[in-house]
Amino acid sequence: MVAQPQKRYSPEEYLALEETAEYRSEYYRGEIFAMSGGSANHNRIIKNLIITLDAALEGKPCETFVTDMRLHVRKNSLYTYPDVMIMCGRIEYVKGRTDTITNPVVIFEVLSESTQAYDRGAKFELYRAIDALQDYVLIDQSRVHVEYFHKLEDSRWLLTEFNDLEGVLMLESVGVEIPLSRVYQKVEWENPIVGG
Repeated sequence: MVAQPQKRYSPEEYLALEETAEYRSEYYRGEIFAMSGGSANHNRIIKNLIITLDAALEGKPCETFVTDMRLHVRKNSLYTYPDVMIMCGRIEYVKGRTDTITNPVVIFEVLSESTQAYDRGAKFELYRAIDALQDYVLIDQSRVHVEYFHKLEDSRWLLTEFNDLEGVLMLESVGVEIPLSRVYQKVEWENPIVGG
């Protein structure tokens, strides 16, 4: 039996479908992939990030955007919805749209079992094609663990890891400190570690 060829979509077809879709989808090289919903911890972490970032960015020419704002990576045709993005200065939109941006300075992704390999690997590779991107942050929702990638002047990426609620993440690109205790506030784990 021969498998039926999968339908390929143009970016315009994808964007038209997204306008009436009941759920968000990612687009890459003609294919559309449904995005999974978030857990309670996923939502808590995003909410905590937004509250902390909005306060820290007050008075700066930067602002935060959350999961409903679409990102387009022009160099590789990816359309996706990062969990949180920070934009600084003038926002660059896809031509003719106000719901799809192209120039985030910082991207945060909250990891889940089903997405962590993609977020660390192929997706990060696709994100690195964004000229404006300076910081990429991966936050584990099942334990205290944050991976912070900062782009150096020679275009190499430096990784710093945090595994302690006492840790403080310094976002170099926007000069903002984020205490991990704030990121993980009210997060509940199935098997908490008791004692120390």
